[in-house]
Formats: sequence, structure tokens, C-alpha cells
Amino acid sequence: MKKLPIGIQTFSEIINEDYLYIDKTGIAYSLIDRFKYVFLSRPRRFGKSLFLDTLHNIFEGNRELFRGLLIEEQWNWEVKYPVILISFSGGIHSKADLEEDLLQILDSNEERLGLVCAKKTRAKAKYYFAELIKKASQKYHQKVVILIDEYDKPILDNIENIPEALLIRDGMRDFYTKIKENDRYLRFAFLTGVSKFAKVSIFSGLNNLEDISLNPDYGNICGYTQLDLDTTFAPYLEGVDMEKVKVWYNGYNFLGDTVYNPFDILLFIKNHCVFKNYWFETGTPTFLIDLIKKSNYFIPRLNKLRVNESLLNSFDIQNLNLETILFQSGYLTIKRLIPSGTGIRYELGFPNKEVQISFNDAILQSMISVSEKELLHDELLDFIETGDVTKLESVIRHLFASIAYNNYTNNHIERYEGFYSSVLFAFFLGFGVNIIAEDVSNRGRIDLTLKAGGKTFLLELKVTDGEPLEQIKKMKYYEKYTGGRYLIGIVFDPKARNVSKFEWEMV
Repeated sequence: MKKLPIGIQTFSEIINEDYLYIDKTGIAYSLIDRFKYVFLSRPRRFGKSLFLDTLHNIFEGNRELFRGLLIEEQWNWEVKYPVILISFSGGIHSKADLEEDLLQILDSNEERLGLVCAKKTRAKAKYYFAELIKKASQKYHQKVVILIDEYDKPILDNIENIPEALLIRDGMRDFYTKIKENDRYLRFAFLTGVSKFAKVSIFSGLNNLEDISLNPDYGNICGYTQLDLDTTFAPYLEGVDMEKVKVWYNGYNFLGDTVYNPFDILLFIKNHCVFKNYWFETGTPTFLIDLIKKSNYFIPRLNKLRVNESLLNSFDIQNLNLETILFQSGYLTIKRLIPSGTGIRYELGFPNKEVQISFNDAILQSMISVSEKELLHDELLDFIETGDVTKLESVIRHLFASIAYNNYTNNHIERYEGFYSSVLFAFFLGFGVNIIAEDVSNRGRIDLTLKAGGKTFLLELKVTDGEPLEQIKKMKYYEKYTGGRYLIGIVFDPKARNVSKFEWEMV
């Protein structure tokens, strides 16, 4: 079997060293044939850099690398285009760093293309870029191709320092304006990133950019499809429970087929098919967790979130929208399209079990210590095995007693029912337990429905006072379920920040 291309983003290395390659060259040809200026947004480690390098080799006419691939007989390999490559994969922490980094990148392109630009333009990145485009076209008697990888990383690296992020954004906008100004010299331009910035921000200097991020024709441009796993990867996955693989790692939807993150599948196979959170571990979203906590966000909402198209396509540094960031960075994905009178709306949710468990576990870890988390895990397993409601009460009391006091400073979250629901939701999902928030019945909604040990536990929550158990019984929320059903009413005391009443009955 061929070697797995783990961490390899260089197309020539994959082909020359005989690594496994999923052929994306047919999609590449369609893209080049149809568009001139293209933007692609995908989450991190999704194969954007490899696709960009594939385009690089196509435009340079390296036919020997494409023997037997879909594009070989479609492309005119006699024509070779000069390619300017720009990547922001390194860290940039200030506007000054950005300018210096751009100058070094352009120096590298000048040397690779065998050009000599005027000294006066080389002192300022945007003017240097413009001259590089013009001289490359003149020397090679062909129009120029521009490939920009991770265009937004300098901004995202500074997202917690808004003034600096704005300076970097403005500097990048000025730089990208030179692409539009030199249109007559250009054959193709392709930019990749995680986020698409909104309004008059970074793209105002390149307003003819075609965003294919949610174009169904290019939904499979990055990632592995189920067909890929069932065919190309079949020898690597013999004896593996493929339904479990699908639940754990499939589910990203960009309006093509649902796809797997390549990083997950490659590491899953490398690690003897052990189910772990491979992608999530490469970048814990500390900033997003802090944003959720500061805004007192109702976490269960993330499971069936409804948004319009403008929310998915915009990213405003000065008015950060949590849902937009979560979608663009890959923690949420499209679950289904919802037609409406005002256009298409989308229902978002966690793409798969890996993200669902890991994201909620990260929220929990931001509130309680690792040692308390492990103790709670043991107690939760005990409850799941026995289905003993008294053990559930003990787990919930222990959970809220373990939340560090600083989570309550400078806010009044303990007064709100949504806080208690969010903590319980994140806790159970973080340990992979099946829980439904705002569970709808024909009579209304139950706050939380927990399924464990073949039993169903319906939880109604109140803060300060009330009779939540009586409400469940009166509304008969339980009628939608059969078998052993436990009705549980919980009242929380905001002063104690814990359970003051825990009542239950079995139906």
C-alpha cells in the first residue's frame, strides 16, 4: 500500500515519493477554466495548501507529475505561466512584521523567477508586488498567476488585539489592491483562508473575487468523501467499523458531499484506527471558549442553530459574531438548508462526534480542574452503568461545586437558567453522553433529555423557586418516549450556585 501523506503539503513530493493521493485535478481544471479571481475558505488542516500547490504545478506546466490524473489530457502543458507564491503560514504579530514578511516573500519570488526589480519599489511591499507582476509577465511573455495561502492568518493571529488586527487588515487591503490594478497582466489569482472578512474590509481592494466556499460545484475541493474511504482507503480500513468512522469524523458540509477532514483520517489510520480527537487537538479554541463565557452564550443553541447566508459569509473584526467564527473555523457546519420567503437559511450544528465531544469538553475544562473532571468522569460512568437517579443527583451537585469562583466574577450568570442548562449540556456531551437540549414535544419543550443505560431522563430546570417536576407531569413531556422514563425537577440556588432541590419520579 502507498505511504500516507501526513503533514505533506507539497504536491511534487506526494507524487514523486509515491504517497497516496486523492485526485483533485479535475476540480482544479474546472476552477481554472471558469474563473479568474477565486477565494476559498476552509477550516485549518483541510488540504487548502496542498490544493494551492497543485495549482502551482499545473500552471508551471509540470506534466510529468500529472500522469494518469484527470487533468493530464485536458490541460495545455506547452504553455507555462510565471507564478507568484505568497504564504502567511508563519506568525505575524504587528503591522511592521507584516511589511517585513511581505518584502521577504517578494524577494523569494523575485529570485525564483529570475527578475530584477527597481530598488525604489523594493522598499515598499505593495509597489514591489506591482512591479513583480508586471516584470514577470514581460519576461515570460505570459500572464501571471498569483497564489496566496492563508491570507487571513496575520489578522487571526491578532484577533485578541483589535487595534493591531485593524492595522494589519488595512495593510493587507492596500497590498491586495495591486492585484486588481494589474488585471491586464494576470491569468489567475487564488486565495485561501479560514475566514472571509466583511463589508469594506480586506476585500474592498479586490471586489471581483469569486467566493467558491459554498459553491456546490466545489464542495468537494478539499477533504475526503465517503466514496474515497470506500475505495482508495479501503485497504487501510479493513475490519474497521465504518459506521463508527462516519459518526466520528464525517459530516463537514460545504454544499457538495459531506466530507472528512483529511488530517483526521490519515492520523486515524496511522494510529491503528484508534478513535481520538486528532483534528481538534491541533488547535484548542481558547479564544472562542473565552468569548462564549464572556457573552454567557446558551451553548445548547449550537446544536441546531439557524442563520442566514450573510452571517456565514461575513467576518467583522470590530463586531465579532460567535456563530460566524465557529462556522468558518470548522466547529460548526451546515446540517441542512431551510427555504424561506427571504431566501435560503441554514441550520448549523457540530459536524461529527469528534468536534461535538471535544468542543464541549474544552468548555468544561475552562471551568473545572483536570482532577475534578476525572473524578466526575468516574462518577458519571457509575451512573451510566447503573441508571441510578441518586447517582445522577450526586454527579450534578459535584459538577457545580467544582466550578471555579472566577467564572462568576464580573457577571451574574448564576441567576440565569441558561447557565445551568449550558453547563449540564457541555458536561454530558463532553463525555459523549446522548443529551438533547430544548427537546420538543407536542406539548412544549423539556429543558434537557438525557439517555443513558437504556433509560430516558427528562430534566426540567428552575432558578430560585418553582415546581419543575410538577411542570413535567402536567405537560406530559414524557409521552413521546417509551420504556423506563425518569422525570426530574431541579431547582438551583443562585447564592449557593448549586442544586437546592432535586425531585424525581419514574413513569
